[in-house]
Amino acid sequence: MFAVIKTGGKQYRVAANDLLKIEKLEANVGDIVEIGQVLAHGEGENVTFGAPFVDGALVTAEVVEQGKNRTVIAFKKRRRQNSRRKIGHRQLLTTVRIAEILLGGAKPAKKATAKTEVKAAPKKEANAEAAPKETEAKATETAAPLFKAPKGEPDDLTVIKGIGPVAAGQLNEQGITTFAQIAKLSDKDVAKIDEHMPFSADQIKDWREQAKELAKK
Repeated sequence: MFAVIKTGGKQYRVAANDLLKIEKLEANVGDIVEIGQVLAHGEGENVTFGAPFVDGALVTAEVVEQGKNRTVIAFKKRRRQNSRRKIGHRQLLTTVRIAEILLGGAKPAKKATAKTEVKAAPKKEANAEAAPKETEAKATETAAPLFKAPKGEPDDLTVIKGIGPVAAGQLNEQGITTFAQIAKLSDKDVAKIDEHMPFSADQIKDWREQAKELAKK
């Protein structure tokens, strides 16, 4: 049996056990996600189409990996105006494995994890005091920004071509608030931003060159 699903604004033809890369879903590796937008399903020549979606149809999938697509470069040049602009983009992707195609309102099968939980129980009891501390430490690491914001008034980062209000807000959340700070980013800093934020190294290096000129003013 196959199904045609819609997710991330795109349509995919899937069957059980298919590996599929789709636009990022908010889920952890190993989680089961449900895709309720089923446009059609069928087996052989018997195909049922929805209007636009099939009532009671559901596709479940297991999250296998969270990652990024290859960098796409957009280059623009204006002749005789000494103007060049290079911007890169890396789409965030989620790799999933199709688990079940359910029809008629059927409920997905539960994942068998009882044995794993039983084995893990003694360890949790033995480290009952250490577990909360580890959880708090991980939460602190997750919440901590990538950089320490400098003192003083922040600059309007949207002045840099390629940085819009949303991107400026994301940079501010990670402690990047001034032109001088962007201008002084090292290659290691660029790699760190590329790894943890939805900006490519080429984008950040372009912003760095623009920030060097703005920081002089």
